[in-house]
Amino acid sequence: MKKIYTIVLSALLLSACTNPKSMSEKSKTYVPETPQLSSDVMTPEVLWSFGRVGNASLSPDGKTVLFAITYYNIEENKGYRELYTVPVDGGDPVQLTNTASNESNAAWCPDGEKIGYISSASGTPQLWEMNTDGSSAQQISDIEGGITGFCYSPDSKKIAYIKQVKLDDDIHDLFPDLPKANARLESDLMYRHWDQWHDYTYNHIFVAELNGGQIKGGTDLLEGEKFDAPDRPFDGIEQLCWSPDSKTIVYSSKKLRGKAYAESTNTDLYEYDLQTGQTRNLTEAHKGYDKNPVFSPDGKYLAWTSMKRDGYESDQTRLFVLNRETGEEKNYSANWEQNAEHLSWSKDGQAIFFISDIHATDEIYRLSLADGHIQRLTEGVHNYQTVEETATGKLLATKVSMSQPAELYVVDPANGSDQPLTAVNKGLMDQLTMGKVESRWVKTVDNKDMLVWVIYPPHFDPNKKYPAILYCQGGPQGTVSQFWSYRWNFQMMAANDYIIVAPNRRGLPGFGMEWLEQISKDYGGLNIQDYLAAIDDVAQEPYVDENRLGAVGASYGGFSVNYLAGHNESKRFKAFISHCGIFNFEQMYVTTEEMWFENWDIGGPYWDKSNAAAQRSYSFSPHLFVEKWNTPILVITGEKDFRIPFTQGMGAFNAAVLQDIPAQFLCFPEESHWVTTAQNGILWQRVFKNWLDKWLK
Repeated sequence: MKKIYTIVLSALLLSACTNPKSMSEKSKTYVPETPQLSSDVMTPEVLWSFGRVGNASLSPDGKTVLFAITYYNIEENKGYRELYTVPVDGGDPVQLTNTASNESNAAWCPDGEKIGYISSASGTPQLWEMNTDGSSAQQISDIEGGITGFCYSPDSKKIAYIKQVKLDDDIHDLFPDLPKANARLESDLMYRHWDQWHDYTYNHIFVAELNGGQIKGGTDLLEGEKFDAPDRPFDGIEQLCWSPDSKTIVYSSKKLRGKAYAESTNTDLYEYDLQTGQTRNLTEAHKGYDKNPVFSPDGKYLAWTSMKRDGYESDQTRLFVLNRETGEEKNYSANWEQNAEHLSWSKDGQAIFFISDIHATDEIYRLSLADGHIQRLTEGVHNYQTVEETATGKLLATKVSMSQPAELYVVDPANGSDQPLTAVNKGLMDQLTMGKVESRWVKTVDNKDMLVWVIYPPHFDPNKKYPAILYCQGGPQGTVSQFWSYRWNFQMMAANDYIIVAPNRRGLPGFGMEWLEQISKDYGGLNIQDYLAAIDDVAQEPYVDENRLGAVGASYGGFSVNYLAGHNESKRFKAFISHCGIFNFEQMYVTTEEMWFENWDIGGPYWDKSNAAAQRSYSFSPHLFVEKWNTPILVITGEKDFRIPFTQGMGAFNAAVLQDIPAQFLCFPEESHWVTTAQNGILWQRVFKNWLDKWLK
C-alpha cells in the first residue's frame, strides 16, 4: 500500500528550501535529491536513503516547530544532520543550517529570539546560537573539551550545560614514568558499559551566566562527586530541568559507584538551589528508577517517571507528581497498569500528556490533575513517540509505524485525528509498495490470547506459498509495537518475499503486568511456547510453506534463537539467525556489566546452589543443548558489545562448526549491540537476506 499525505510537499523540497542567509560559505552538507527507484520494493540502499526526522520542539509561543533531519551518505559512510523549522499551522519547512558539523541538541531560547545548538565546527562540541531564520550563527561557549548538552534558564539569563570532568587516575597518572604504557588497572565493577570503557571522567552539570559574551566556565553542581549526572550512556539533557523562576535545577542521577552501581537501578531526582548551593534528594524513599523530571508551567508541581523496585529495569514506569508547596507526592499510576513515558505539561498546567504502550501500539494519553482521570486520546496502527501541546490546544507529535519512518503530525485531542505536518520521505514513499500489516490473536498453550503481527510481502499473492520468518524480540521486555527500525525493519524483511510473524509473547509491555513479568526467571518456559504457538498458527495458512520456516532475533531474541536451535528436533525451522544473543548463561553472568539485570531476570549467580530460581534459569542456557543442534545458523555480533559480549556469539558459531552444522559468523569490530553505520547496515541486510534465501528458498 502507498502512503497518501494530505499536505503535499515536493519530492525535492528539502534540496530547495535552504535559507540563503545560511549560505555564506559553500554548502558542506548532504541533503540528497529523491532518487528515482527502479523497483517499488524496498532494498537496503533505499532503507538507508530515508531522511530521519527527530528532536522536535515547539517555539515558546507554540506556533513553530524546530526539528532535525539526518541523511546518510552511503558512499562516505557518514550521517549529516541539519536543523529546520515549520509552522504548526502547516507550510514548507525552512532549512536553517547547512554544514558538515551535524548540529545537535537544538533548543529555543525562552524569549523566542534565538535558537541554540551544539556544533563541533570549531573543533570541539560547543554551544552556538543563531537567529530563528538561521542567520548570524555565532559560537557562544569556549569550554575546554566541549559540552554534550545544554538548556536555557526560563529567564534566558543562565545556561546549564553538561561537561565531562576527569576525577579518576588513569594508568599514566599512576605511573607517569611510563608514558607509552597502554593498560587499565581496575579494582571495581562498571569499568565498561554498553559500548564504552570508562574513561575516568564523569558527566557533571554546570551553570553559567549568559551575558552576551563567551561562556568559559560556570558552577559545577556536583563538584568533586564521582557520579554521572545525567547517567551514562543513554541519558541526556532531558534528565534535568529548570524551575520556571530559574532558581533551582532538578536532575536525575544514580549516585552509586562500582559494584553498588552495577547491582542497582536506584536513580534519584536531586534539586539544586542556585542561591544557597545546596542539593537535596527529592526521591530518597523511592528505590527504582526516578527520571524525566518536568516542572508545571507555574512551578507548583514537578512530574516525573518512577519505578518501584530496585534492580528491576522493566518495572512499571509510573507517573508521579510532587506538590512543591505542600511536599505531597502522588502516584497517578496506582490503579493503572500501563507505562507512562515522554511527559509533557499542558499550557494551563492542569493536565499532563504522555505516551503509553497498549496492545502493541504507542498512544497519546492525557492525565487530568483535578480528578486523576487518565484518558486515551488516540487509537490506530502506529506509534506516537513524543507529544507537546501547541498554542491552539492541539498536539505536536512524532509518529511512526511498521510502514512509515518518523514524521511530525498535529493531533486533535478532541477526537484523536491527526494531520501530517512534514512529509520528508514522501518522494520515496510514493515510489514504494509496502506489505500489508495485520494483527491476529493466537491462543497460547495455557489458553491465553496473544497478539501477533503478521507482515506480508509487497504484491502478496494468496495463491502462492511463501517461506515465513518468526521474529523473536529482544529486551526481553522490549515491545513489538508499531516501531520503524533501520535494522530489524519488518517491511525490509517482508520485501525479501517472506511472511514475517512477530508475536507479542510473554514478557512484553502493553498487556498488563502479569503478562510482562512472567518471563523473569522463566527464559526457557512459556515465552518459548508463545513463539511456537505464533509460528504454528500462521504456518497453517494455505499461503505459508510450513517446510520453509526460519527464526531470527537479537539480544534476548538472539538467545531465543540459540535456545530454539537446541529444541528443533522436529526440524520445524530450517534456518536460524542469532544477533548478539546469549549463548552461555554462566559466562554471561561474569562478563556483562549491568548486574541488576542478571540478578533480577536470571535470579542471581550460578554459584549460589541454594537459589532454586537461579539454578532453574541456568538450566535454560543454550550451550547446554548444543549437541541437539541440527540446523544452519548465522551468528552476528559486534566487538564493542559489552552488554552481551561478542564471545557469546563466538561460542555459538564455534559450537556449530565443531559439529559440522552449516554456519556463518558476521562480526563487526567497530559496532556494539547495534549496527549504526550506513555501509555496515547495508552489509548486515545483505548477509541476512542471503542466509535466509540460501536455506529457505
